[in-house]
Amino acid sequence: MIRIPGKIPVTIHPAFWVVAGLIGYFNALSFVGTLIWIGVIFVSVLVHEFGHALTAALFGLEPKIELVAFGGLTYHQGDKLPFWKQFFIVLDGPLFGFLLFGIATYILPYTSGIWFAIVRPFQWINLIWTILNLLPILPMDGGQLMRIVLEGFFGIKGFKYSLLISAIFALFGSLVFFLYQGFLIGALFFLFAYQSFETWKKMRHISDKDRSDTVKASFEEAEEKFLSGNKSGSLGLFEKVRAEAKRGMIHALATQYIALIKDEEGKTDEAYDLLLSAYDDLTDEAKCILHRLAFQKKNYPLVIKLGGSCYQTLPNAELALRNAYAHAIQKEPEPAIGWLKAAWEQGIDNISEVLNDPIFDPIRQTPPFQQFLKVIK
Repeated sequence: MIRIPGKIPVTIHPAFWVVAGLIGYFNALSFVGTLIWIGVIFVSVLVHEFGHALTAALFGLEPKIELVAFGGLTYHQGDKLPFWKQFFIVLDGPLFGFLLFGIATYILPYTSGIWFAIVRPFQWINLIWTILNLLPILPMDGGQLMRIVLEGFFGIKGFKYSLLISAIFALFGSLVFFLYQGFLIGALFFLFAYQSFETWKKMRHISDKDRSDTVKASFEEAEEKFLSGNKSGSLGLFEKVRAEAKRGMIHALATQYIALIKDEEGKTDEAYDLLLSAYDDLTDEAKCILHRLAFQKKNYPLVIKLGGSCYQTLPNAELALRNAYAHAIQKEPEPAIGWLKAAWEQGIDNISEVLNDPIFDPIRQTPPFQQFLKVIK
């Protein structure tokens, strides 16, 4: 790994040279040509990233550049900037690329021999890559520009819109490149489509309050108290955060913490109602708590709904047995027996006593249950 210090430090990862070399070889098919392409790619990517970095520095931020496998990344630290400044930081990367394209186009007619072999890739790379990079696909610059504009107009909804638009364009682009045998870029665009869609699924319930520094600070304070063991002290803070956030991810997380505290205090009805209210945003662990509380509340359809995912999160005999009970009460013998087998495999000690429980009476005379009895005996 190469590190170049300075006001804008640059880090070059080994994978950058590997990918640049592969691209160069497949385009030049010669040793010298590959070296030329590596140099052209290095300068082009670095100039592009300096477009971002210099603009960020102009706005008072502290940027740094990393060259990685498929290009470059510019990070910057400092105060949060208004949307128009963010827009220009992103835009100036492609503008520097177009500037290189313009310079290469201007001097190309005056070159020959080795200089032509150098300048021509500069022209081609900076035109094609800059155009591709401006497509409305995240995390590329075009996707970031789209996100900034939509978020500036519509707030957090704009961010969600940008993710969906990005997924659609990336998937379409992937199909086009696959159709024309551009498999590397096609695969990259397919990855972008998947990432955008997965992020949208995770962020679809996020609200503007989730980006509020005040709300986040209050939540972190409450969480710190909870994790340090001061659960009673954290309760009031979580309730304050929940009331202020009203909806979104922080609201859901605060709700889960409150429910956990209420459950430990023995206030299971309150905990159950709280978890139900945030059902769509529950963590896997919180769903397992809800699974247990739903069984206590005799909400057997909900127990069944949560059963499979909860068992994957927390596989144990008790959870499997609750699933078996729920299916038996719902008169579903085959899944009930399946969960009984899972409980048995998890090492339940009193399987004979469990099978004599009246809760299995609705399915006791069914062939699956009778067959399982023979296996146990």
